[in-house]
Amino acid sequence: MIENEFDIPMKDGSAQAILYRPDDKKDYPGVLFLTDIFGIRPANQGVAQRLAAKGFAVLMPNVFYRHSRLPLLDFEFKMGEERSMKLMGALFAAEPNDKMGPDGALYADFLLTQKGISDEKIGVVGYCFSGAMALRTAAQIPEKIAAAASFHGGRLVTEDADSPHLLLPKVRARLYFGHAVEDQSMTADNIKTLDAALAAWGTEQNENKNHAGGHFGLAGGKVPTRQYKSETYQGALHGWTVPGRPVYNEPQAEIAFEKLTALLREAL
Repeated sequence: MIENEFDIPMKDGSAQAILYRPDDKKDYPGVLFLTDIFGIRPANQGVAQRLAAKGFAVLMPNVFYRHSRLPLLDFEFKMGEERSMKLMGALFAAEPNDKMGPDGALYADFLLTQKGISDEKIGVVGYCFSGAMALRTAAQIPEKIAAAASFHGGRLVTEDADSPHLLLPKVRARLYFGHAVEDQSMTADNIKTLDAALAAWGTEQNENKNHAGGHFGLAGGKVPTRQYKSETYQGALHGWTVPGRPVYNEPQAEIAFEKLTALLREAL
């Protein structure tokens, strides 16, 4: 495994990043790996390394570079504890909605210029907080993102005018959403709203073509033009894919990893 560390020039400073590649013998498809709210740490570095071993060049940036350099957390985080919640608020503030797409675009451009990247398009995956960032990145630079995935992504649907699900018309990538159960940041009603938006995004009315019935269960001459999947992992709570977290669910995390790998292999 090849591991290189960088400082990526950004609009508001520089972001530390790690790039993993299986070896330097050939070029590999690029993947932008966006971490959850707790940032880069051994638990998710292991997941990124494992993904790289499947045949990808995986870039992990410190998406919270506006807050601080690594490590982001130098004490034991406790939900509800004052110091912990203050840090969480600061991290959220360090990557506001209007910065997610532009930041993602800079990370993608950096990755695409690196040695050992085989394609002109990359994949992007986000976890928890950064699930929305993955979708915003796909909308920001649709010509460069071939696949985007979100696992237990929060706030994919909001009442704001810039809600991530409203950006779908700009997206050209294949999409995958793996949802948690009982997730207050992405409720069952939110998932229904997202699924309806995905269905509208994924089909187009084509009355001028002769199609015998619908495709993929779609009737009325609607033809799938974009590929997506949205599913809820039963028994998996918010954060279930990240080793070391109290809610880590290994069997469901393994399924999620295989779904991600399959998406990237098919799209890149």
